[in-house]
Parts: sequence; C-alpha cells; structure tokens
Amino acid sequence: MTPVELSRTVLHAVRRAVDEGELSVAVPERALVAPPGPGGCGDYATNVALQLARPAGQPAHRVAEILRPHLLRTGGIADVVVTGPGFLNISLRSAAPVALVEEILRRGPRYGHGDFLGGRLVRLHAPHEVRALVHLDVLARVLRSQGADVRTGCAAPPEPGWVTVLGLRVDVPGSAGPPDGVVLRPVPAPADPLPLGRDAARWALLHPAPHDRPRISGDHLVQREGNPLFRVRYAHARTRTLLRNAADLGFAPEPGPVTPADRGGAPPADAGAVTGAGVQPLLRVLADHPRVLAAVAAHRAPDRLARHLVAVADAVLPLLPAVLPLGGEKPSAAHRARLALADAAGTVLAGGLSLLGIDAPDHL
Repeated sequence: MTPVELSRTVLHAVRRAVDEGELSVAVPERALVAPPGPGGCGDYATNVALQLARPAGQPAHRVAEILRPHLLRTGGIADVVVTGPGFLNISLRSAAPVALVEEILRRGPRYGHGDFLGGRLVRLHAPHEVRALVHLDVLARVLRSQGADVRTGCAAPPEPGWVTVLGLRVDVPGSAGPPDGVVLRPVPAPADPLPLGRDAARWALLHPAPHDRPRISGDHLVQREGNPLFRVRYAHARTRTLLRNAADLGFAPEPGPVTPADRGGAPPADAGAVTGAGVQPLLRVLADHPRVLAAVAAHRAPDRLARHLVAVADAVLPLLPAVLPLGGEKPSAAHRARLALADAAGTVLAGGLSLLGIDAPDHL
C-alpha cells in the first residue's frame, strides 16, 4: 500500500465512523501520512485524529481510538497503535508477491511516487557549497515525487562546473534563506568531486549520511563488488540484459509464482536462491520502496535512498542466475515470473537512481 492509498484508507475510516454516528465531523479532503516521528512505531503515522478533535468535540486520543478499529478492518493493514496525544501509527501487511510485482511494472520508475505532501510548499535553501547543493537538488526531486511544490535557493549562484558536470539547478540562486524554509547544511565535501564525473561525484556526496564526512576518491569509479555504486548500476544492467536475452528466447516477463514448488510441484535444481525464503529479502525491499521515499522526504535524508538501492541490488543479484532456462530447457511460467521479479527490481533501481540524478545504464 502506497502513502497515497493509505491516505485514502484513512479518509475512508473517517467516513465510516461518521456514517455510523461515532463522529460528527466533515470528512477532510486530505489525510497526511508520513513516517512515524520520535515515539512512533510502524510504517506510517497520521495526525488525522488531532485534526478532527476540535470539530468532533472530543479529545484527539478518543478520536484515534474510534478510528483504530475501522483501520484494522481494512485489508493491507496489520496493526494500528495510538501514541502520544492521538497519533495513529499504522503497520502494513506485506504485499502479496504477485500483486507487488504487478504494481511495480505497472507504475514503472514512478513506483513509490505519491501525493501525500499534497501540493504543500516546501522552501529549501543551501549555502554555496557543492555537497549542500547536491543534497538540495536530490531532496527537491524526492519531495516533488511525493507531491510537494518545491522552491530552491542558495547563497550564491552555483559554480559553472557544478552546473555542467553535476547538472545542478537552483530556482533562486544568490538568495538569502527564507525564514520559513529548510536550510541544508551537510558536512562539506573535503575535496573537489568534479573529477569523478557526474554519477560517481553525486554518489560520493549522497551515500554518506549528511552528518558524515564524504569520501572523495577514485574508489567510486572502480568496477568491483566493493563499490556500492557499481553494484547498484551493475544489478540494473543485469536485469536489462536478462530482458533482452529472454526476448531472444521468445518469452517475456509475467508476474506469478517464481518456482514450480509455489505452484504445487517440486523445485528444480537450477532454481538456486529463488527457491524457499531466498526471494523474501528482495520482496521486502521492493515493498519498502514507497516508505523509503516518504522517509527521505520527511527527514531530508537522501542517504536513505542511496542505501536502500544498495539493499535492492544486493537482494536481487543472487537471484539473477536462475532467471533464464538452462541448456535445452524450455521457458516455463516460473521463468517468466522470475524475469518479472528481476524486471521489477531493475525498475526500482532505475527510478531510485533517477531521483539521485545518476544514470542507470542498460549496458555496463
């Protein structure tokens, strides 16, 4: 369930409570859902009970308790906990594997995008420093992916190389930070990242947490397993290669159970990591993608997206050798389902890299 879908679910719960006479309020047009704050729990939290308390003439905590059973009766919600003055903390059920893959392939690189920020104006400002401006650029992208109306500014116009090499754009360069805006001040880059080129430089500045000192070195360019950027881009390229190879063999991705055992048969010897619980880590990180984007937007932390993409890559790479049929084996429904799962992982990687401003090559 995406944040947008969960927002609608919360509104439906309010409407049911009104229809059953438990609340006497006008159903709001929007219910804000976001990652839980300090003291919260679960996947998402909403303050709708606090929003409705005054018009309902009841304490917010009581309004939350009224809404809780309505939410629990909704498919896709595993638990609802009321915390603080009346925050509803919602834990989601894991998406069914086939439905999850279908949703990712249907939405493409926009999987995880939503409108939970609903046109809210967010003003971001950064000092005249390359890492701060890269963070500004990426956070603007992610916030817009969640429905925000974003305006960016910086203390001075970006250096020409930052624009041409890193692709940085600022709405209002050379401006003072607005009093109602968010000023981004990550630990500055210790060296000039431009010699690394756009992709490696952006990754070097984004992958560490904002409070950590980034490492500017040629290690980000090395094509080896120890380089997280290489693993992410390599995993994406492998999924695209598998799609091309499958097309040459005459079959296409089709979401479904990934092994014959899931269909009631015996698992084949070549299924490898795809059998049993091997696929679960990948399904978990794919299902988590919308929550990660919402958390990046809420906490202004682009490193969370970078680390999430590494987790997706590390989860999908062991599964890829079992996607195509071996030898004279004919493509089966399980092969088509594995290909769809690989395609979904590649789609998430491409969408995430795009938000980071990093290229996702089909060949590597």
